[in-house]
Amino acid sequence: MNDTTRGEVIQQGSHLRRAIVASTIGTTIEWYDFFLYSTASGLVFGRLFFPESDPLTATLNAFGIYFVGFLARPVGAAIFGHYGDRIGRKTTLIASLLLMGIGTFLVGLVPGYDRIGIAGAVILSVLRFIQGVGVGGEWGGSVLLSMEWGRHERRGFNASWPQFGVPAGLLLANLSVLFFSLVSGPDFLVWGWRIPFLLSLVLVAVGLWIRLGILETPTFQRLLQERRIEQQPVLRVLREHPKEVILSSLVRLSEQAPFYIFTAFVFTYATLTLGFSRDFVLVPVLVAAALGFILIPFFGYLSDRLGRKPVYIAGAAVTGVYGFVYFGMLDSQIAALAFVAIAISLVGHNMQYGPQAAMIAESFPAPLRYSGASLGYQLSSVFAGGPAPLIATALYASYKSGMAVAAYIAVCAVITIIAASLMRERAGVDVDVEEAKLAPQREAVTMHA
Repeated sequence: MNDTTRGEVIQQGSHLRRAIVASTIGTTIEWYDFFLYSTASGLVFGRLFFPESDPLTATLNAFGIYFVGFLARPVGAAIFGHYGDRIGRKTTLIASLLLMGIGTFLVGLVPGYDRIGIAGAVILSVLRFIQGVGVGGEWGGSVLLSMEWGRHERRGFNASWPQFGVPAGLLLANLSVLFFSLVSGPDFLVWGWRIPFLLSLVLVAVGLWIRLGILETPTFQRLLQERRIEQQPVLRVLREHPKEVILSSLVRLSEQAPFYIFTAFVFTYATLTLGFSRDFVLVPVLVAAALGFILIPFFGYLSDRLGRKPVYIAGAAVTGVYGFVYFGMLDSQIAALAFVAIAISLVGHNMQYGPQAAMIAESFPAPLRYSGASLGYQLSSVFAGGPAPLIATALYASYKSGMAVAAYIAVCAVITIIAASLMRERAGVDVDVEEAKLAPQREAVTMHA
């Protein structure tokens, strides 16, 4: 290796590290904002914005607004995917971070039912929609920023770092709620819950400062040089890659639905049904999030060695079985068992979430990758993550047993295993080189048609 080549490798490594740091920190901030709402839905919003309803109805109403954010995520994926494939990953990521941060800050200012009646819930719904649009555009860009700067042999590991933002954001969100719960005490419902939302503005400023200092990815720069920028990437990806979009959505079912049961529904179930305190539940959720710091990059790395599909399918199987163990331990109402059940609840999720980013993103060609990966990833929020707390609450209301919720988790796992089996294995394949070779043939076919 000559000095020039060695210098290029060192420079490439430096850009990769900066891209990973920018992606991970920015994604952590976005998920902090999103999960903050999740935690508040289970602990605060039912009583604050629907005080005249019985506890179950108030919870369902709060989770209904919570669901609005998930409905908005595919909208954000389409909007930001379009511009991410047309003007670049970096610019689009800055816009998504701003949108999410402003929406979250404003949530902390919404008056309760006692001040403006049902209008508070309406405003909350609008802001939740804005949050959903922001996070819908974030994921695809942050993953591609890390993945497209690195070598193809390490795509699973590199792309897993933005996924690290999920447990990091969850940890920060729950830590802030726990801290201000302790500080505000009985006034938590009055003002304590608002402070974590208002602090979002500070975190967004940090995220913007970091993201403004990174460069566009080599893959997108090459697309610009080769004049291969697609004018209507969303329409084209839906027309030419519908199978990949659908499978990318279905493969997330056993990762996303159980995640929101284990991190959002659990607050309602454990406090209102089982009688545990709010602070008791927050601590093992923090432990579960912290384990993701290690496990998500590890399973991303493992998918580079063993393949995406074997690691992912194993994670789905673990999740499907663990649902029954989880509710069995919770329903014992023994504090130690409940703590352990919650603390290790996200292991199966981490097994899937580590390789997931690379597995989805490498399913799409570079000119359509932001749009395709974002749409596939975020469409699942409509039928997986968003409805999960609602479905779990309704199942418990009907059957009075956590095992009904566990059966729902098991069904999700079966669907995911089938979807993962139908996806192509791309670990170790240089997808950009492969796609570049096929591009002239595709253009010829398109011109002929």
